[in-house]
Amino acid sequence: MNLLTRLAGRMALLVAILLVVSSASFLLMRAVPGGPFDDGRHLDPAIRASLQRRYGLDAPVGEQYLRYLSDIVLRFDLGPSLRLRDYSVNEVLAESLPVSLLLGACALLVALGIGLPAGALAAARRGRWLDTCVMGAATLGLSLPSFVLAGLLVLLFAFRWPWLPVAGFGTPAHLVLPAVALGLPFAASIARLFRTGLLEVLGEDWIRTARAKGLPGWLVIVRHASRPALLPVVSYLGPAVAGILSGSLVVEQVFAIPGMGSHLVDSALNADYYLASGVVLVYTLLVCSGNLVVDLTYELLDPRLGDPA
Repeated sequence: MNLLTRLAGRMALLVAILLVVSSASFLLMRAVPGGPFDDGRHLDPAIRASLQRRYGLDAPVGEQYLRYLSDIVLRFDLGPSLRLRDYSVNEVLAESLPVSLLLGACALLVALGIGLPAGALAAARRGRWLDTCVMGAATLGLSLPSFVLAGLLVLLFAFRWPWLPVAGFGTPAHLVLPAVALGLPFAASIARLFRTGLLEVLGEDWIRTARAKGLPGWLVIVRHASRPALLPVVSYLGPAVAGILSGSLVVEQVFAIPGMGSHLVDSALNADYYLASGVVLVYTLLVCSGNLVVDLTYELLDPRLGDPA
């Protein structure tokens, strides 16, 4: 089985997952009590009926479901937003998706930029005070979820050190605190995994041979030990991408960032069927795509995992 065959199989699995998720979100949203036009005010029955007819909600659920799937498959149309009356779901996502992707990419860079050097330092100073400090900080980072870090950062930089903006979006400075809050817990896991991988690799005979040739310790780690030691980190990146995307829902709310997280929360609270289903579908696509990229990268780092046939 070659790479193209495996890729085709994974793409088929991705399509099946998207079908299941879209169907489940469609049915679950309609099973929730209330509706998109129940905003606490008395609505004239004629107006309610007119709105339901306008958005196709007066048809049986089965007919609505078939129309919803056909619009997605044939036209990539996720439907209208029931609360943002002048916008379609596609337009809402076109505005908010780049924001969430940028935040997620920055958080991943923070996680890798802090976790990998910290793990390398801890492995190079195994058993010394630096190793103890790094692993202690990693344990503390693992025990603090992103929303707690986000709240602490808001308190510190809103009142104690007002150096960075704590709300809004528009400049690179607005991304610093959210990316740190979102990326630090994952940096702690990456540091521990990279340290463990390096310690296993540094005990190999070919590493001792490289040291016997007189290579500096840092060059041995960077040039020879880092690639095989990255395998557990790469395996972790799949769940990390999912965690970053799911964690961004809360972080975006704390820092008032206009990403998909705010739309998911608002659409769920307001029973905006199409917008909630669309956001869930996009999140599922991002998570599955991230796992696919991680799997392919893993095979590139360790060719033994590939099928030579």
